[in-house]
Amino acid sequence: MPERLTEMLMDTWTPLIILWITVLPSIYMAPMNQSQVLPSGSSTGLKRLNEEQRVLHRSKRGWVWNQMFVLEEFSGPEPILVGRLHTDLDPGSSKIKYILSGDGAGTIFVINDKTGDIHAMKRLDREEKAEYTLTAQAVDRDTNQPLEPPSEFIIKVQDINDNAPEFVEGPYHATVPEMSVVGTFVTKVTATDADDPVYGNSAKLVYSILEGQPYFSIEPHTAIIKTALPNMDREAKEEYFVVIQAKDMGGHMGGLSGTTTVTITLTDVNDNPPKFAQSLYHFSVMEDVALGEPIGRVKANDLDIGENAKSSYDIIEGDGMDLFEITTDAQTQDGIIRVRKPLDFETKKSYTLKVEAANIHIDPRFLSGGPFKDTATVKIVVEDADEPPVFSSPTYLLEVHENAALNSVLGQVTAHDPDVSSSPIRFSIDRHTDLERQFNINAEDGKITLATPLDRETSTWHNITIVATETRNHSQVSRVPVAIKVLDVNDNAPEFASEHEAFLCENGKPGQVIQIVSAVDKDDPKNGHYFLYSLLPEMVNNPNFTIKKNEDNTLSILAKHSGFSRQKQEVYLLPIVISDSGTPPMSSTSTLTIRVCGCSSDGIVQSCNVEAYVLPIGLSMGALIAILACIILLLVIVVLFVTLRRHKNEPLIIKDDEDVRENIIRYDDEGGGEEDTEAFDIATLQNPDGINGFLPRKDIKPDLQFMPRQGLAPVPNGVDVDEFINVRLHEADNDPTAPPYDSIQIYGYEGKGSAAGSLSSLESSTSDSDQNFDYLSEWGPRFKRLGELYSVGESDKET
Repeated sequence: MPERLTEMLMDTWTPLIILWITVLPSIYMAPMNQSQVLPSGSSTGLKRLNEEQRVLHRSKRGWVWNQMFVLEEFSGPEPILVGRLHTDLDPGSSKIKYILSGDGAGTIFVINDKTGDIHAMKRLDREEKAEYTLTAQAVDRDTNQPLEPPSEFIIKVQDINDNAPEFVEGPYHATVPEMSVVGTFVTKVTATDADDPVYGNSAKLVYSILEGQPYFSIEPHTAIIKTALPNMDREAKEEYFVVIQAKDMGGHMGGLSGTTTVTITLTDVNDNPPKFAQSLYHFSVMEDVALGEPIGRVKANDLDIGENAKSSYDIIEGDGMDLFEITTDAQTQDGIIRVRKPLDFETKKSYTLKVEAANIHIDPRFLSGGPFKDTATVKIVVEDADEPPVFSSPTYLLEVHENAALNSVLGQVTAHDPDVSSSPIRFSIDRHTDLERQFNINAEDGKITLATPLDRETSTWHNITIVATETRNHSQVSRVPVAIKVLDVNDNAPEFASEHEAFLCENGKPGQVIQIVSAVDKDDPKNGHYFLYSLLPEMVNNPNFTIKKNEDNTLSILAKHSGFSRQKQEVYLLPIVISDSGTPPMSSTSTLTIRVCGCSSDGIVQSCNVEAYVLPIGLSMGALIAILACIILLLVIVVLFVTLRRHKNEPLIIKDDEDVRENIIRYDDEGGGEEDTEAFDIATLQNPDGINGFLPRKDIKPDLQFMPRQGLAPVPNGVDVDEFINVRLHEADNDPTAPPYDSIQIYGYEGKGSAAGSLSSLESSTSDSDQNFDYLSEWGPRFKRLGELYSVGESDKET
């Protein structure tokens, strides 16, 4: 440790010592009365300095005065002297004041305002800040006037080796193919040093391997890692752990260092062939194994991985190459042996195969090491199985005529047991395929017979299934389809294709075609149908109609004469005999109905009924009946409509809007005095309907017959209302058909106001007996009469 500290001090202090040796003598050796000028603005000082150097015969040294240096991380008991500023104008009388400003002025750097000495007050770190820019100025101490312009200078922090190298991106991972040659590039690492790279060797790094020899090497200055040994095998060792060191100071003693790790993985190459785990494989298989069923697996191991370990399998030799196949399992890389064709123990009991496994992806660099394939022998033993019976044919086709006799033999099926110990076979019909039980089979010899009659016209084909079962083992069953075709015989007579009805016009002409008819035959002759048409022997000389055979196997019906009449005969029947060309021929008689009709001049049928003669031209009896039915329906609708409207207009309770006994009229005013002109209308009380006599009530049914009384004469509007109301009340009280209530008149409106104020006594503090109504005579003629009435009333009470 003392040696390292001494080396560090020597590296850091050497530049300063050289600076002081070259600069300070040239400054302090001058006479004391001469100015020692450092600022750039003082050219005189530099000139004197040059003259003194020439006198002293010193070699000229260049020094940039505006750069000062201070050592980083330096700490001592006193501040560090960085440098001194001096001007030619300073006579030494302390009248000049030095001022410092800029980065860290007053905090990090302090200047003596009298001498110009600059000291560093704190410990500096170059990695935190490498240089500081400051400004110096000389001013008059008394007046603070600048003596020279400001001058800028830089203080640089000198580096020391105080930062170790670091691998920022570590730890590292790298790969390199196995079996690579020496010097194959693996990866490159990078370390960083925070020290000054342009000053000294503090940031000059040298790389080396601490762990990982002799497999890998590293370039000392580029940090490139390469392989150092040939033919490194992944199958022997796949992963390597390498430790890399970076050391500053050019790798010399005393330098700082840092380390990182590099994990190097060897990637696989196809340098290993596949190899079967055993040279001989034995498998056994039952002879009734299903096609495509796997019977065994073989495996060729490969030390490589991934694509380099994939192999394909093939059968290259053997006596069962056409019966077996081998495929590769993509997941396990096994070879799967399967059956391609059926096996037969009775034919061959064992097979020998030679299978080969070969790499799919081959690296040409390693072909010299031998073929990348391997072979193995596979022996397959076929074991006997109890096989089901085997029919002589996979399907059977039988033909039979539809008129075949019952129990006649239609055909035969045969089957045998393929096993060495042959078992007898019994035959049967699967009745699910013969629900009507039309066929039977002999259980011993397999002959099929007819059980019920056949009809080709009902069903042409019958598909049944025959079952063969071993006698000794009923579980061994085989099935075979049998198709039975029913052949046609001429057993159906021809007949009309449809029910024909011909129409004959009264105004038709002789020889006119009335109808064309066609025939059908359910039979299916080989050469097609050919029909013969004729009339019955007794109808050959028919005077009205004749027939004509057409080339298309149809028949035309023709009229012999004209002048047919519906009144004379409306319908004619024409029997026709139809025969086929079968052996023996079949025939039938069909009757054609010919109806006589009235037709237009164009021959269009209009009417075929006799009653059309007695009806108006253009209208038949049916048309007239329809018209009459419509008229009657319309009349019924009109009558119903009128009846409904009458019932709708008649109310349930007959109400006379003008009868004051049956109406409650509400007036929401109590009168407005002389200003009220709408409080009462005498016309409301008048009953115009009662002028000519009594109008009985319609809302109730009277119990007694009440004779109407003589009605009163109409009353003018100026009648005495009191008298009018009394008369109406008397009539209502003596009317036995009226309900027990009187008419009610409500006056709820008090008017808009009056000079006399309200006539209401609701708020009166005295009773009516205490009132004096003499003041009413002062309100005018209308109220004078009211006052007299109240006065008379009071006097009557007293008497």
